[in-house]
Amino acid sequence: MTHRRTLLVALACCAALTGCTSHTPDGGPPAVGSTSPTSSVTGPGAVDSGTSGPSSEPAPTASGGTGTAAPSPTVPTGRRCHTSEVRASLGPNRPGAGQSGFAIVLTNGSRRTCTLYGFPGVAFVNGAGEAVAPDPERATDQQEQAVTLSPGDSAWSTLAYTNPAITGATTVTPAALLVTPPDETAPIPVRWTGGKVSNTGKASVPWVSPLMPGNGT
Repeated sequence: MTHRRTLLVALACCAALTGCTSHTPDGGPPAVGSTSPTSSVTGPGAVDSGTSGPSSEPAPTASGGTGTAAPSPTVPTGRRCHTSEVRASLGPNRPGAGQSGFAIVLTNGSRRTCTLYGFPGVAFVNGAGEAVAPDPERATDQQEQAVTLSPGDSAWSTLAYTNPAITGATTVTPAALLVTPPDETAPIPVRWTGGKVSNTGKASVPWVSPLMPGNGT
């Protein structure tokens, strides 16, 4: 009798222990309350929350005749006019109401049709290529447009400013303009024939318009 009672007690304890243990089939999910290792994604496919990727909005253009940091979203790289394909020139001064105004002209000198979009990069420099005045501001209230140029066709941008003699701004006479087509980084030097310009950035500051079809005449 004593042996039988001991055996029954042992079986009861075993059943109780079995009901308190969580079992998981091989290859199945871990039991509730358990933890699993977390993976860390690294390498080219990783997403860095501190770095912005490509955007549908145009990136701001770098000033100083350096072009923009990113291509225009409306002009695929294969259709864009590259610096090596265009010629830059400066039209005559067409003054009015105390303003000086010049046409910066970009002409397609290649054998293919290409497209310009947005603002040219413009910088006033001396004979050594060093900037001598603040870069022109942009007329951002004017609509940008894609200008498609067949070989020999031109696009132009207005370069204008108030006569420094009216504002009393200190001046400098640049030797050249560095003109960079939109979305490019290599500038084209153009001899400056417009005389003195403000070098303060506070008065008579030049501004440029988006490129338009034609040569500004």
